[in-house]
Parts: sequence; structure tokens; C-alpha cells
Amino acid sequence: MKALIVFDLDGTLAQSKSALDPEMATLLNQLLVHIKVSVISGGDWSQFQKQVLSHLSSDDRLKNLSLLPTCGTQFFKYETSWEQLYAETFSPEQKEKIISSLKKAIEQSGLKVEKVWGEVIQDRGSQITFSALGQQAPLEEKVKWDPDFTKRKKMKVILDTLIPEFSVRLGGSTSIDVTEPGIDKAYGIRKLRDILGIPIQEMIFVGDALFPGGNDYPAEQAGAVSIRVRDPHETKRVIEAIIACLA
Repeated sequence: MKALIVFDLDGTLAQSKSALDPEMATLLNQLLVHIKVSVISGGDWSQFQKQVLSHLSSDDRLKNLSLLPTCGTQFFKYETSWEQLYAETFSPEQKEKIISSLKKAIEQSGLKVEKVWGEVIQDRGSQITFSALGQQAPLEEKVKWDPDFTKRKKMKVILDTLIPEFSVRLGGSTSIDVTEPGIDKAYGIRKLRDILGIPIQEMIFVGDALFPGGNDYPAEQAGAVSIRVRDPHETKRVIEAIIACLA
């Protein structure tokens, strides 16, 4: 068995912007007894707190857990409390250019949505995220908006022309993430290697977007053994199989 299990969050451990369900929380608590675990996501720290930490047991098992918001541009490790080891953020000028380019791409692609729930463009410090229906959109609306990624691929083509100096990736159900070049889940995988001292070939990555252009694909490209899942239900079966091998 490998030394570290790395998970994507939205679409893998939980539905988009949703909390871990009780079964998933139980399985993760059990997994943390046996092996080191990490979660890498485009979401910010507050999303990790709401979706993950508030549903896990607060005990020494958390020492086996590493959390990497915004694709690894932030790193949190637990000893007696959660400590941020580093954070890398955009300059004000970079943020202004990315946000204006996102607005242009929305107009040029014809994908402006009339009814939205919450922020459509969110500044996450080290990542700017476009959420087509807003950050708080109902899950049932999100899953039917762009199931085959066609709409967002159209926007990505425009953004790659407007801001070629940045990395543009599709994430979640309705989102596009913009980061510095090279800031993706491969970057997070390498940070885990450097900070935890675990070789990449000793990692297993589990995610729902392990396809070219998907925001999980760079983890596979970095060399981690990768398991593609369709949804959290499949992830649960993967975790059960790993626990069975470790117990």
C-alpha cells in the first residue's frame, strides 16, 4: 500500500460546495487511523472548514491530515491546532487583469446567466474563480448547467487568449479557476512531497476530473497513481477497499 492518499473535494468527497455526508465522514475518520490523507481543492480555507473539518472528529487523527486550498497555494497542517505553513497570493494588478478578463470572456462567450446565487467571480487570494451560477447555487441547478464542460471550454479558449500568462482550468460543476502558471494539482502534489517527505510514487490521487483539461488531471501528470471516480458514492467504495487493505 502507498504512504499517502490524496483526494479532490467537490465531486469526489462531497457534492459541489456541500458538506461530507455522515458515511463519508465516518470512512475518512477510519482512514486517518491507518494512513496519511490529504485534500487538494480549488476552494478556499473557509470551504475546507465548512465542508470537511466541521464533520470530522477533532482528535489526534487530524495529525495525519494535510489540507491544500486553492490547488496547493496554501498548505495547512495540524499539530495541536491548524497552522498555515504558507500562502501565495496574486498582486492587486494581477487580480484586476484576471477579473476584467473573466468579465470580457463571459460577454464574448454569451454565457452570462440571468439568475445567480451569490458571487460569480470570487477572489480567493492565490486563485480567482468564476462560478457561472454563483457560489451558493443549488446543486440541482449546477449539475445540469454544463455537464459535458462545453460551455466552460468555450470560455477557456477566450481566456487563454486574453490572459495567456495565467493558467486557466475547469473545476467543479460550473467553475473556472485562474492561477499563476504551474499552479495546479501537480503543484500541490509536489508541495506534499517536499513538506511531508513522501515520494510522489508513494501517493494515490482520487478525483472526478481526471481527464485532459480537468482540474484533477495534473495530479496524474505529476506521477501520482490516480483513480478516477464519478461521484462521492464511488469514492466511498475506493476508501472501503483501501481500509480493507490496511486493516
